This record gives sequence, C-alpha cells and structure tokens, in this order.
Amino acid sequence: MPERILVTGGTGTTGRRVARRLAERGVSVAVGTRRPSANHEVRFDWADPRSVAAFEGARAAYLVAPTDRTDHMALMRPILERAMAMGTRRLVLLSSSQLVPGGPMMGEVHAWLAENAPEWAVLRPSWFMQNFSSGPHGRTIREESAIYSATDTGRVGFVSADDIAAAAVAALTSARSLDGDAVLTGPEALSYDDVAHVASDLLSRPVRHVRLGTEELIRRHTQLGLPRSYAEALAHLDEVIRHGGEDRTTDQVLRLTGRAATSFRAFAEGSVSSW
Repeated sequence: MPERILVTGGTGTTGRRVARRLAERGVSVAVGTRRPSANHEVRFDWADPRSVAAFEGARAAYLVAPTDRTDHMALMRPILERAMAMGTRRLVLLSSSQLVPGGPMMGEVHAWLAENAPEWAVLRPSWFMQNFSSGPHGRTIREESAIYSATDTGRVGFVSADDIAAAAVAALTSARSLDGDAVLTGPEALSYDDVAHVASDLLSRPVRHVRLGTEELIRRHTQLGLPRSYAEALAHLDEVIRHGGEDRTTDQVLRLTGRAATSFRAFAEGSVSSW
C-alpha cells in the first residue's frame, strides 16, 4: 500500500469520497484543493506549477482534471512529469466513459499515462447519479420539477459517485497496479425520461424531462456562466448520449470493489430530501 496518497480535486464530488475512504482505511491522505482550510489539505491548482509541491512524499495520486477548461494535457503534463521525478509511481485518473485514449480533454492524459507512468489506471465513469441531487439537475428538480438535456431518448448507465470512489480506492491501494482503464456504470441504462419518472414516483409530483436542441443547451450553459467552449463540449456529450453512445452497462464496479453497483432507484430513494 502506498505510504501517502494525494487526492487532487479533494473537496469535489468524487475526491472527498476518495479521501474519506482512504482515511478510514488508515492511509495517510493529502487533500489537494485550491483553497485549503484544514490540516490535511494542501494547496493544489493545475494552473499553478508550484502545486507540484503537493506530490512531495506521495507514492500515489488521484487525478481530477480542472472542470473549467478543456486543454488538460498541456496543463497537467508538466506537473505530472515533475511528480514522477519526485517519486510518485501510481497515478489514477478520473476520466469519462465517452473519452477514449488519445481523444480530447482527459483522453489525451489517458494516452500519455499509458505510455509514461510507472503504474497507472484510468477510471471512465458514465454520468454521475449525483448530478440529480447535489448537481445541476438537482437544482432544477427542486426549483422547477424539471430536468433539461439534449439527450432526447438516449439512455445512460448512470453511476454513483460512491461507487466511483470505491473503485478509485481499489485502484490506488491494490498490491498490483491496474495498468489499464475501467468503464464504470450502474446496473441499468436509463433515459432522462426514465429518471424523471423515478423522481415523479418518489416525490408524488410530476417531474418532466425538457428535451432541448444542442444550441438551446449551449445557450443554457452559457447563461449559467460557463465559457462558450466548455458549454459546447458539454452539449456535444449530450449529443453522444442522444445517438446511443452511453447506452451500455459494465460489471467493472463489481470487479474492482467486490460489490455490485448502486441502482438508480436506490440512489434516488436516498436523495429525496435533496428534492
């Protein structure tokens, strides 16, 4: 087991869950965040080369790319090269099921790790169930009883962030490095209409799925403050869903963690209070 593990994005959706699970196992954890406020937190920002200091003494690291830009390879590579030179051996990257090795954004980092890291793993989860509780869809369910997407009837194997974190801990601490990628999904593929139906059933009020066009979704994202380039990238991911690119399930959560992935209904039953 690594002597110390750095968790970048350590206060985010998966990062805080990874850090908590590692600490519960007795692993020394450094939580990387732009605004550290606790003893176990260290300042970390991919845009600041000085952030490589956070890797000091870390034999492994959980890597979360910045969410406000798309040039991940150019930003992350200099820090990762220096981190490996400092002795960090195992690098576990959070990517996406839609991003293939060598593709855009984290896909470039994925391919680079496969060629350069001594030990590595890339977790490629499908869309987070938590998008419907603490994420953007959670807000619109609460305020408008609505879910907005450009996915039409496309289906997604939504996965719980808790399952992603469990898989990450396994990849970080196993005696043998994965040295590969794992597509993480829940046990069923659901459309956004299906999700709205589950939410309606549990809330005893109608929740609707509002089907937007791609340009409508881009405008919605930019109105909420996202840069145009990032809004376009997100809208493109909805297009992929619309055309069936996320209509799949895998058993990788079970393979990595030893337990079955959480169903969407089980997640939703635990999330009713957030709606």
